[in-house]
Amino acid sequence: MNYLKATPIQEMAIPKILAGHDLIASAQTGTGKTAAYLIPLLDRISHADHDHTSTLILVPTRELAKQIDEQVEGFGYFVQANSIAIYGGGKGDDWDKQRKALETGADIIIATPGRLIAHMQLGYVSFDKIDYLVLDEADKMLDMGFSDDILNIVAKLPVKRQTLLFSATMPNKIREFSKRILTDPEEIRLAVSKPAAGIDQQFYMAYDAQKLPLLVHLIKNSPTPVQSMVLFTSRKSEVNSIVRSLNKLGYEARGISSDLDQDEREIVLRDFKNKSFPILVATDVLSRGIDIDNLTHVVNYDIPRDAEDYVHRIGRTARAATKGTAITFISDQDQNRIVKIEKLIEREIEKQSITEELEMGKSPVFDPRRFSGLRGKGRRGEADRKKVGESASTSGTVQSGEKRKNRRQRDKRKVKTEPGANVNGVLESPVEAAATTEQVPTAQPVGQEASKPKRRKKRRRGPKEGKQEFVPLGNSPAEPAVAGE
Repeated sequence: MNYLKATPIQEMAIPKILAGHDLIASAQTGTGKTAAYLIPLLDRISHADHDHTSTLILVPTRELAKQIDEQVEGFGYFVQANSIAIYGGGKGDDWDKQRKALETGADIIIATPGRLIAHMQLGYVSFDKIDYLVLDEADKMLDMGFSDDILNIVAKLPVKRQTLLFSATMPNKIREFSKRILTDPEEIRLAVSKPAAGIDQQFYMAYDAQKLPLLVHLIKNSPTPVQSMVLFTSRKSEVNSIVRSLNKLGYEARGISSDLDQDEREIVLRDFKNKSFPILVATDVLSRGIDIDNLTHVVNYDIPRDAEDYVHRIGRTARAATKGTAITFISDQDQNRIVKIEKLIEREIEKQSITEELEMGKSPVFDPRRFSGLRGKGRRGEADRKKVGESASTSGTVQSGEKRKNRRQRDKRKVKTEPGANVNGVLESPVEAAATTEQVPTAQPVGQEASKPKRRKKRRRGPKEGKQEFVPLGNSPAEPAVAGE
């Protein structure tokens, strides 16, 4: 397993677990939290004569469930402990295999909450002898809406048990939730929500159209050769298009998202771990708990919605005290999220603008206050972004073409209401105006009845000087007043 020295979370957690205490533990992603609870639990299992399922581990994703199942196989090779992974998304016969495994029993069951609830509702799952309950990546499970499922599962477990809660972050909702399922827990908290020190974080300003050519430049000129890279995008609809673009440029890449069935996802992930191809394009399905050896680069093609997800994404590299590079592209519409990320990690990262010198055009200017409202209003082209900048920097007299058009139409309607205005809004002479008003009836569309004559509004009297008072166009909603009426 290549374990040479215990990490800080392992040094602190293993003695407390062996002592039988409930535990809340939080530490940086990639610091060995899984081994911190598996090793002592396997030791307890090996020294007990269990004839039933003793350990239940709940996880947020099927990938993590499968990975922990493989780790149990490795750690438990010499202690004769077995495990099964229960998760959805597979073929139809997977359900029957999981049902048979649950009925037969295993020392350790690793499951996603939703899939386990579905099995439990059919009545053949019994957890009345569970000794240990583990919630791994608890914050992610709550974010995914599994809190009710977890509570339903806990209600079927013995009250007397040891409960371990592991999380990379420790928000208040986790603390409140833990009070409902843990008893007098010990607490370990190590550098919560901080990226590992070995990660070289790089921020680059780039519009969406500039990201791919900029990425190619960074790959070619990386001081550290790109041996294996995970590129995260927030939109699964873009996974395939990014993969196709990279392949056309000569870079072998494959994608993984929730659109693939379970077998396809396992094949892609296995081939990537085996270094069959260098670039994996993925959604946040891989941001939690997935351990990939020697991952040299992580790219945030899109900035994640939650600042904590940024920490989890870049935590895929520089695991177990190694080195790694994390590249993040910042467009105009994501700048307010960067502010939240820097606040969380308590560090400001230099924003580099190199697209213009690479002849890719100007990059966005980092100005979170100006661009914080762009997300959700559609993407702007570069020309539109320039207009935004010009409008913000010039005085209020500079107006957009649409506003001027609306103002002209409004002013035209005002002029038409004046006595002596023809159909084009041009003032006629007093004689022509009188003739038009008294002799020419209003034309009606063919086939429609003439509308009733409108009541003439009483005009306000103007100044006594006998001159017409001119009001600047658009400065007042009131009509111009004419003296001498």
